[in-house]
Amino acid sequence: MIFMDDCSRQVRRGFFLSVITVVWNIGEGVIAVVFGVAAGSVALLGFGIDSFIESTSGFVVGWRFFYEMRGRSQEKTEKAELWAARITGSLLLLLALYLVVDSCRRLFGLGREPDPSNIGIALTIISLIIMPVLAKAKLKLAGQLESKALRADAYETVACAWLSFTTLVGLILNAAFGWWWADPVAALVLVPLIVREGLEGLRGDNDD
Repeated sequence: MIFMDDCSRQVRRGFFLSVITVVWNIGEGVIAVVFGVAAGSVALLGFGIDSFIESTSGFVVGWRFFYEMRGRSQEKTEKAELWAARITGSLLLLLALYLVVDSCRRLFGLGREPDPSNIGIALTIISLIIMPVLAKAKLKLAGQLESKALRADAYETVACAWLSFTTLVGLILNAAFGWWWADPVAALVLVPLIVREGLEGLRGDNDD
């Protein structure tokens, strides 16, 4: 009974973390996209698109925990876990593809040079504070529940934290020195991690 109570609390916590992920990233995404377009900043716009991808991932994982909270059978819960892991893994791979295409496009100098964005700088600083804390909580819970879906979603959050950092660096360096290439190069560094975790999520019920 004690084990079941602990498991139920962990499932509810997983659902709560997913709700936080969705709410925060929708708000973050809207602000980033609006001000990214206004400033002509591809970095900020890409950051906003990533926020929407992560909110979708958070919604899928939240659905998986809600499914279990409804008292469905172990077999059905495992199927929900498998599909949630595959969907979040697919989203990670799409994110990696977007980063490669967008970063290469920017490195070739396509598009106008972005204007400075103080709102973008403030937003990425706040995200850089929140995302690591949220990712750490997800990874810890994913280990306790042995949830590949939550683990993949946690690495979406890790990617968001790094994108917050690289976007912030890019915005600052561009505003201060005109180093437009700094952000796309830093973003490309993230691709191997994102691809690895995306493939892990797609494997679903396979062992690590």
